[in-house]
Amino acid sequence: MKSLEEKQILFTSLVLKYNKTHNITGAKNTNDIEKNIQDSLFPLTFLETKSTQKIVDIGSGAGFPGLVLAMALPDTHFYLFEPIAKKSAFLHLAKTVIELNNVSIFTQRIEDAEPFEADIICSRAVTQTQTLINLCQKFISKKTILLLYKGERVVDELPKNGEYEIHKKDKRNYLTIKGLL
Repeated sequence: MKSLEEKQILFTSLVLKYNKTHNITGAKNTNDIEKNIQDSLFPLTFLETKSTQKIVDIGSGAGFPGLVLAMALPDTHFYLFEPIAKKSAFLHLAKTVIELNNVSIFTQRIEDAEPFEADIICSRAVTQTQTLINLCQKFISKKTILLLYKGERVVDELPKNGEYEIHKKDKRNYLTIKGLL
């Protein structure tokens, strides 16, 4: 079994190679990808994930944060939703090469998917908070936590209901919301 570090090195190599032809991320070099990996993993410093069984990532793109989190949490199953075919194809390639058996990939929008209860729903740079909540409503239960990777305007997008916390690192705001139902 590969270590987390080995998985990250392999992932970085795959992103660099695939990105040259298919332009799936703005991260163009090893340093940029490492920053995106660390950004993806930072919520593990404040989120309780021991009993987490299902995590949904909306708009997975090049795998930030869903695929990276799946590498770090091998006992949790990840459901990655990416409607853009070339990005979804990359996610399938990375899943296979890195041997991530805890990942399911869907080339579709979250609102078109068959619903199930998710423990955590994460998303990075997809849309405004309330719009995202509306799109994934059928996946939210009383225990679901939303983990949204937001920019500097996070306060402008706070939900009207639910409990929220904002964790900050550099220019990134990590918004967690629970109790939406």
